[in-house]
Amino acid sequence: MGDRTTLMREEKIFKLFLRFSIPAILGMVVQSLYNIVDRIFIGNIPVTGGLAISGIGVVLPITFIMMGFSMLFGIGSGANISIKLGQGDKDGAEKLFGTGFLMLATAGLAITIVGLIFLTPIVNLYGADESIRSYAEDYLRIILYGNVFNTIAFGLNNIIRAEGNPKIAMYTMLVGAIANTILDPVLIYGFNMGVAGAAWATIIAQFFSFAWTISYFLRGKAMLHLKLENIRYHKARILKIMSIGASPFAMQVAGSVIGIIMNKSLVTYGTSLAIGAYAAINSIVTLFFMPIFGMNQGLQPIIGFNYGAKNYKRVKEALKVGAISATVLCVIGMIFIMTIPQVFLNFITKDPDIRVMGVVGIRRFMLAMPVAGFQIISANFFQAIGQAKKSFILSMLRQVIILIPALLILPPIFGLMGVWTAQPVADTVAAVTTTLMVRYQLKLMDKEEHQWHEARQHEVEVKLGLE
Repeated sequence: MGDRTTLMREEKIFKLFLRFSIPAILGMVVQSLYNIVDRIFIGNIPVTGGLAISGIGVVLPITFIMMGFSMLFGIGSGANISIKLGQGDKDGAEKLFGTGFLMLATAGLAITIVGLIFLTPIVNLYGADESIRSYAEDYLRIILYGNVFNTIAFGLNNIIRAEGNPKIAMYTMLVGAIANTILDPVLIYGFNMGVAGAAWATIIAQFFSFAWTISYFLRGKAMLHLKLENIRYHKARILKIMSIGASPFAMQVAGSVIGIIMNKSLVTYGTSLAIGAYAAINSIVTLFFMPIFGMNQGLQPIIGFNYGAKNYKRVKEALKVGAISATVLCVIGMIFIMTIPQVFLNFITKDPDIRVMGVVGIRRFMLAMPVAGFQIISANFFQAIGQAKKSFILSMLRQVIILIPALLILPPIFGLMGVWTAQPVADTVAAVTTTLMVRYQLKLMDKEEHQWHEARQHEVEVKLGLE
């Protein structure tokens, strides 16, 4: 633990950022490939590819809920563990680990049971009509079978990163993504399983990630140990975990609610194939935003540890490095999206109607992309320093408070173009609000740091007999 503690306290922030973020970025990109690879292979199925990818588009916001519980207990545990390690409390970190593990397993199993019981009503709620319902049900049913493995694997991945092993966390995701990429064409085309083949490929790959993650802790190479006496329900620890995990969880739930409204609007002002266009757009956007979520994961232990150690200078420097990096990435992404969107869309689907809608939609959908990266990094900053309420507000502002009214107001006026315009409106308002909140928080930290230095100076003067 000593070497890792020294590293977190003394390594240059930019080098530390790269050390933690690059594996996390690769891991998040790899994680996103689960759904993206499925959409690519499904979207290129002859004859039925367009309807099939629309069916997957219906399932996409449902998976947000499933992933949300992984984040609630995984990110919540990881953030608290980072703070505990920064305070030198390894025992407290392991207790959080045990409770977090139990909650991940419980949530994963509960979602599977509820999802299978209410499968048809769920896909209907999320916008499936007669033309795409069978595709959505076939895919979701199988995904639910493997949900508990994915929930635990993703959650524990955050704990591995929190203890200071970003490369191991990356390998965990890499194992699953490689398996999924290999299995997809084999099951979809080789065994002629279509949508069901893509789903089976996904859950088999997720089981590989789960097995890799569990073996890491069982082999005894981890700094934290999963002790039997810590694997229990503990109200105070659960609430502590959920207080920080609530923000990313809320984002996922909000994304799911948005999915309902979005799919309904797409069908109303377009066709069921418009859902396929949105699924294709979402795949492209995910490729650019997943690296930012990876940056968040890399920054979280750095900010959390140094905030726990009251080293505010390093906290502010980490925020600055993350915000600049995310903004640069978003600007580059916007250039590609605005100039050659058809290249990305052609790769995902061969359906001409989806490609035409997708080109128009993505250019409007990502108009505010340059400011979105900063907003995401800053919301995570509040989460990393344990201020869950502020993080929650900022997350909900972009995903719910502004976006839902925009989706309800703009489409009746501008039709399908109004659906695409809602997101940049929400991104812009959220970015402005976030800027104000971050500036205020940094001033509070400056004030606290100044008071701390004055107190230390007073102690020195007292010892030297100057007072």
